[in-house]
Amino acid sequence: MSFLDVWQWLANLVTVFGLPLAIYTFILEQRKERDNEDEEVYQLLSDAYIDFLKLVLEHPDLKLRTQAATPDLTEEQRERMMVLFEILISLFERAYLTAYSEDMTPQQRRRWHSWDDFMREWCRRTDFRTALPGLLQGEDADFAKYICKLADEESIAASV
Repeated sequence: MSFLDVWQWLANLVTVFGLPLAIYTFILEQRKERDNEDEEVYQLLSDAYIDFLKLVLEHPDLKLRTQAATPDLTEEQRERMMVLFEILISLFERAYLTAYSEDMTPQQRRRWHSWDDFMREWCRRTDFRTALPGLLQGEDADFAKYICKLADEESIAASV
């Protein structure tokens, strides 16, 4: 076997085994990178939600952590509540735009379900549902449809 034959045989070996292995490794690394980016986005959104909850704690008179609408609010309290609702809608829209997809991986679906739960929890409040049409003006149309559907479902569940 000549030197060129050996060289040709090695080149064929690399082509048959090395190239598919390199492609597989590249795809695997891309997937890991995408998963890490998804996890980072999820963590940033979670941190933003925690920051929002801290704002809620700074306004205990609004009683936003209860399921019932807060009765007899002053004009100033209503304004603070609406500002907090606007912040919340902005956060939910950001989560929807960055984390929601029709075809999610199981890991993405697991992360999304936590946001879906947060949205449903807020949609159980009558005052939040009542404020939704005004809060959704200018927001993403798909997000608006999604959260309105949740609000309708939670409203029906509350009346049963």
